[in-house]
Amino acid sequence: MDNTTSSIPGAAIRGTASGVIFMAFFGTFWAYTGVMGLQGWGTSLLLSIAIAIGLALFLSASWLISASKKLTNQGSKSDPRVSKMGKKFFFIFAGEGVAIFISSILCNLLGRAELIPGIIAIIVGIHFFPLAPLFQVRLYYVTGALLCLLPILTWLSFSENIIIDGHEVIAYMAIIGLGSALILWATGLAVWLLGKSLLSAAAAQQSNH
Repeated sequence: MDNTTSSIPGAAIRGTASGVIFMAFFGTFWAYTGVMGLQGWGTSLLLSIAIAIGLALFLSASWLISASKKLTNQGSKSDPRVSKMGKKFFFIFAGEGVAIFISSILCNLLGRAELIPGIIAIIVGIHFFPLAPLFQVRLYYVTGALLCLLPILTWLSFSENIIIDGHEVIAYMAIIGLGSALILWATGLAVWLLGKSLLSAAAAQQSNH
């Protein structure tokens, strides 16, 4: 979402906060997947860290939402552009869900269930490409590309299971899960910083009027 000299409505800031919440939730979900791939290696500690990071992002997004409601310029709730964006987001999100469902079934039918985490990561990555122009967040192009590259590089570099210090790790789950979590959390932090910048700009505009 690009900064402009026009008035910044509170709705735009809450939009970035919603993106942060999305990254917090799904980043934590991917972290859980990755930790399960470690098969008992540091499970309690890593899950605690993952939950803490997700919660920190969620609380940060909640702060943005609360602060944005204090702005006088809230934007028009009946703005047709907002409704159109919502519909496009719904179709993108629904398409992602259908693609994940179908690919998971096909992998199981073909006896290649080990590929499911990577294929899901690619689908999630692809869904960021239409979101980038929709929400005017160029960073989503980078997020999408990284999520698509991660499983491909993992498949090319590692076998499904690897041994580390005598401990077996499901590499496809651990690497793709933890890697995807880091990508989404980093994106969430960057989007939060963008929202904070928008909030500061909006507050400055409000004080000058």
